[in-house]
Amino acid sequence: MKTIDLPQRGLRLAYDDVGTGLPVVLLHAFPFDREMWSPQHGPLSVLDVRVLAPDFPGFGRSTAGSDPFTIEGAADVVADFLAALNVERAVIGGLSMGGYVAMAFARKYPERVTALVLADTRPAPDDQQARENRDKAIAAVKADGAAKFAEGMIPKLLCESTTKNQPQVVEFVRKVATRQPAPAVIAALEALRDRPDATPGLASFTRPTLVLVGEFDAVTPPLSAARLAAHVAGSELAHIPDAGHLSNVENPDAFNAAVAKFLKKVL
Repeated sequence: MKTIDLPQRGLRLAYDDVGTGLPVVLLHAFPFDREMWSPQHGPLSVLDVRVLAPDFPGFGRSTAGSDPFTIEGAADVVADFLAALNVERAVIGGLSMGGYVAMAFARKYPERVTALVLADTRPAPDDQQARENRDKAIAAVKADGAAKFAEGMIPKLLCESTTKNQPQVVEFVRKVATRQPAPAVIAALEALRDRPDATPGLASFTRPTLVLVGEFDAVTPPLSAARLAAHVAGSELAHIPDAGHLSNVENPDAFNAAVAKFLKKVL
């Protein structure tokens, strides 16, 4: 782990920096941190790729910073993070919440995107029912704590095969999810609830784009991924077998192979 100060945001950002070559930024899901990308470090870094995986403000080892946490603001943090590392352009990848931030980054900083990798995510904002569920989740975190809330999320994130046959993955997911601080979890729930529609920005995006989805993702199902891919001209769609919403953790071999195949086209 490394840290870098972004004084303009009152923020110390923690991140992993593995390998050398084409910068590939991996943005984590909710309610996790950069460690969820550890299955990608070795397999991707051997491809002449520099894997950069930051903790979002307030998550993992990053401080909360002076700005409210929003999806748009997180994209600005990523831009500042890359500027501080003197990285002009990068492949921007994200899963779930990280995908929302990646889409915001692509919309706001298209000239800084070499390619886009969107995993188990969707462009549409929350509908009214989803917004109400976010409010209920915020109340639950305030009442019972972030760890209990995160524990309750896990069955929805993993497919049945993972739950039954990969206890080590279940434990890894539990460890990372339940250690996130309540203020960060609440701030992220508010940001997810209030995020804008990313669909209009995708129509004008012209960089190579890979959309990935777990075969049994119940949160952002394959049909949702297909709709996302349809919004980006020339994008590629890959299904990750035997995986739910956390496809990079549940079936890292298939996930890494799909990403590696894509990256070799843009290297």
